[in-house]
Amino acid sequence: MSRLRAALDPKSIAIIGASDNPNKVGGRPVHFLGKFGFKGKIYPINPTRPEIQGHKSYASLQDLPEAPEMVIVAVAGDNAIAAVEDCAAAGVKVAVVMASGFGEVDQIAGKAKERRMVEAARKAGMRIVGPNSQGLANFGTGAIASFSTMFVEMEPAAANAKGHVAMLSQSGALSTVPVGFLRQRGIAVRHTHATGNDSDITVGELACAVAEDPEVKLMLLYLESIPDKAYLEELAAIALDRDLPIIALKSGRTEAGKAAAQSHTGALANEDRVVDAFFEHHGIWRAPDMRGLVEATELYLKGWKPQGRRLVAISNSGAVCVLTADAATQVGMPMAKLASETDAKLKSILPGFATTTNPIDLTAALLSNSALFGDILPVIAKDPAADAFLIGVPVAGPGYDVPAFSRDTAAFAEQTGKPVVVAATQPSVAQVFAANGTSVFPTEVEAVSALHQFLAHHELMFRARSRRATRPPSEALITPRAETLMLNEADSLALLSSRGVPVVPHRLCLSRSEAVAAFTLIDGPVVVKGCSADIAHKSELGLVRLGVTSADATGAIYTEMEQIIAKAGARFDGVIVAAMAGGRREMMIGAHRDPVFGPVVVIGDGGKYVEVFRDTKLLLPPFAAADVHDALKGLRIAPLFAGAHGEPPMDVDAFVEAVVRVGEIMRDESAGVVSIDLNPVMLGSAGEGCVVVDAVVFHGA
Repeated sequence: MSRLRAALDPKSIAIIGASDNPNKVGGRPVHFLGKFGFKGKIYPINPTRPEIQGHKSYASLQDLPEAPEMVIVAVAGDNAIAAVEDCAAAGVKVAVVMASGFGEVDQIAGKAKERRMVEAARKAGMRIVGPNSQGLANFGTGAIASFSTMFVEMEPAAANAKGHVAMLSQSGALSTVPVGFLRQRGIAVRHTHATGNDSDITVGELACAVAEDPEVKLMLLYLESIPDKAYLEELAAIALDRDLPIIALKSGRTEAGKAAAQSHTGALANEDRVVDAFFEHHGIWRAPDMRGLVEATELYLKGWKPQGRRLVAISNSGAVCVLTADAATQVGMPMAKLASETDAKLKSILPGFATTTNPIDLTAALLSNSALFGDILPVIAKDPAADAFLIGVPVAGPGYDVPAFSRDTAAFAEQTGKPVVVAATQPSVAQVFAANGTSVFPTEVEAVSALHQFLAHHELMFRARSRRATRPPSEALITPRAETLMLNEADSLALLSSRGVPVVPHRLCLSRSEAVAAFTLIDGPVVVKGCSADIAHKSELGLVRLGVTSADATGAIYTEMEQIIAKAGARFDGVIVAAMAGGRREMMIGAHRDPVFGPVVVIGDGGKYVEVFRDTKLLLPPFAAADVHDALKGLRIAPLFAGAHGEPPMDVDAFVEAVVRVGEIMRDESAGVVSIDLNPVMLGSAGEGCVVVDAVVFHGA
């Protein structure tokens, strides 16, 4: 926290616009600082009152006995700007600006006002949080520089409990709403910060500082925009080094959501699939909604080190067993196949009508023999195939020894050191399990969902850590050139070939006689295509002819295409005569430079319907062959690669190598490539390779 210590652990705090009313924006921070045990100095500033909430009040910043490390600016409009300028002149280290009405509502005048504040701060070495910030709250130190209503409901004892979760948000409400959910589950939060418009200190920069707090074991983020990837990349590196999981909820998945974010915080909309790829690349779990942001929180705080995702389910209900298996299968958690020794021991313990294969159905026998739970758990604990466990208790009560079930489950979790969750619908039953430290969910679907997230996120972090260890770090973002030029197809193919990407055998012909000669050299049916740096979509103008079978036809087509291009008013760069390339599947490789995230490579099913079916995956360079293989497994067409209905497998390795080469081109600034569109890339059977038959490359001017 050293870089932003004054924002997270200030020794003194002044409140400009302080109020004696604890329910006003200027009164809340004064109240909270006292309520939650802030040990530093508190300086309310209000020229109309000699005392505010038991603290001596000062008429102005200049009247304070010292320059406070932090100032909360709780006045509106232009008064806030003047207050920030006063803070900068006085030697304040951090100003938390709560005023709204800036860039979030006016992209021109509002942003100009923000820039005025930031420029004044930077000249003096001061930092700004906000504007439009609900404030910062560090419950570890009691530095609650916030006006959140959520904290009114929190008791000091609960807030000061040892919390290990940090919540950071660009939105004020979304910095505290998750805190309410977590409090309901008895989970304390250490940090909850809202950065507002991110005019200076961004949510990413603040998160980097918070991630250095050794007491933080889980970080939650709410983002409406990612204007700069650098701090998030640094945050991810810190988190991977610390084994600190990060869960991010990024809004604006839809066009309507992007528009709402724009009006909310003045956020820049990010292309959503690129955001997905960025988070995955860096080991950050992207939550789909608020529930996904918080539902698995307590699992992350258990200290478990999972080794896989094979699940064992145990219940006294056959229906719960079936539903658990369904839910696990849908999220990609295989049901563990227990060893024959385990099955034999279970059969010796359970009645004959119970099910000993996984999922294990104890049936109603549990009602007459509550010891069954304690008897079978130690047996299952020894099975090496089990990575995680779900215990379903949909109905229990009088006649069931629920306290014994709970104790046995807690002991089982302690013995295995593996993830264990319980699904218990009845609150009375759930409370007994929770009292013994077991993670309890109302239904098996919710339990499986949380368990899947925890296990899959652990795997995601492992892959990101391995990628970081074996691949060079991402370079500084290469700013796309203001102007770009499309290369003609011959030049595009030549560039790709020079970088090791396999391209179809072809000849660029600048005369009819050359076209005729090219047909003879290629020796077989050919493809004839008009070549022009002004025409990207040749088929629409009739500039692609397939299966040409004679030299005379090739010459005639040359003349025809020369005329078509001239009529279109485009440059004539010649005619390409290429071999007819066969293959098993039309694939595609695309790439472009995102203005925020840099190079992005898209791979997937190709052909003319690529934009209809959109069976593609994104990768962010640098990546290796293993990353491409993992991405291909996520395509809907993935089962075809191994061969179907007796067909031989396809040459996936060759396609993967071509993708890696494209990624290298996009990382190489000297190549000057802005975008690449390769479709189709013909993929053959194993050993036959792949070949690019159509290419469009845009180059920086």
